[in-house]
Amino acid sequence: MSAPPSTGLSRKATFYATFASVAGWAFDLFDLFVLLFVAGTIGDLIFPSHSPTLSLAAVYASFAVSVLLRPAGAAVFGGIADRHGRRKTMVIVLAGVGVFTAAMGAVPTYAAAGLWAPLMFLVLRLLQGIFVGGVVAATHTLGTESVGPRWRGLISGLIGGGGAGLGAALASGLFIAVSAAFPGDRFDVWGWRIMFFAGLVSAVLSYFVLRGVEESPLWKAQAEARKQAGPQPKPRMSDLVRGGRGGLFALNILLVAGAGSQYYLTSGYLPTLLDQVTGVHKSSQGVILLVSSLGVVVACVAAGELSERIGRRRSMLLMGGINLFALPLLIWLVTSTDPAKTGQIMLYSTALAFFANAAYAPVLVFLNERYPTALRARGTAVCWNTGFMVGGLMPTFVNLASPGLADVPGRLTGFLIAAVAVFLIANAISPETRGAMDDEQPSHLMPEAVKA
Repeated sequence: MSAPPSTGLSRKATFYATFASVAGWAFDLFDLFVLLFVAGTIGDLIFPSHSPTLSLAAVYASFAVSVLLRPAGAAVFGGIADRHGRRKTMVIVLAGVGVFTAAMGAVPTYAAAGLWAPLMFLVLRLLQGIFVGGVVAATHTLGTESVGPRWRGLISGLIGGGGAGLGAALASGLFIAVSAAFPGDRFDVWGWRIMFFAGLVSAVLSYFVLRGVEESPLWKAQAEARKQAGPQPKPRMSDLVRGGRGGLFALNILLVAGAGSQYYLTSGYLPTLLDQVTGVHKSSQGVILLVSSLGVVVACVAAGELSERIGRRRSMLLMGGINLFALPLLIWLVTSTDPAKTGQIMLYSTALAFFANAAYAPVLVFLNERYPTALRARGTAVCWNTGFMVGGLMPTFVNLASPGLADVPGRLTGFLIAAVAVFLIANAISPETRGAMDDEQPSHLMPEAVKA
């Protein structure tokens, strides 16, 4: 059931597949970042509380409940992507994420609807989470399966990290524009709603994917091989843990959890850190976040390419070792600097996002190479979303562990050190996977249903 070493796609088709994967991931992360950028506003309008940290905790809890359903969405849409193709799945998930994100902009405030307001918001977050869980099953597998082995590390960084950086940059740019168009109290009336309505752009993108992107050549090759082989057992979700592979599955999730926690406690928490904790002026926040997001793109592409040269495991160990010391220092620098010194805070924030995102840039291609084509979407998506589910809960725990806003930096630093330590341990006991895709893949990484 091996695929040919060459993708068989033209340069134009490869470009379209890569562009669609990066854009799909970017708009997915854009939809998620919108909530992070308006967390303070949402807390006041939909989750009001006498305590600022409790209001923030409620907003991040709404973020967390969406994260909780992502593994379920990964299992559902990962199965669809493995059975029916990456391209069809991408169309479905991008449309779903966009529609439910836009619907959040129509939720009434607590003052207008009482308890119905947070309830409606949470329901929409849950539904969005199901579709978000399927994004990685389609976008990343399509991208890495559509390029040759030499470029998989770079493309992994470009999609997984660069796409996230671009999504955050788009959200930052929108935040700057909307804040200027709806200053002060007007942002609390219409500005935050327009931020959510912009999610419809990803739904529009799904139409262009349907019209212009070719299916993954590796998926088509394995589908044709199965057809020619005649009736045989189909790979199942349980193949991810059967036959003594439960330990491998658990290790993958542990590694992703360490990576995801670094992401959510830095880039994911940075809007709140600048706004609620550090007190940076709102007009400067968007610029700082925009610059730091562009730094993420550079970091992830560079880290992805590095993983192609020295290996996935070595590159992640290197960045994890740096982060064990760099991330706590940078959190202290961001929160202890005079908020009026926006240039210094921008430098520290960009460095914080750079190092944290560089660490997880090779994780997605690492997961791709852990599974054969027939199980790749399911294995990658379930491990990624389960690990990031754990990571997505971390900001909520930081807020709950902080009696006041002044306590946030210390608690945040403690959680970050623990996350990096988990990431390093999981990497230290994981195998190198570079080149392990399809016929290049070591037999001990292949589920029995596929080897048969």
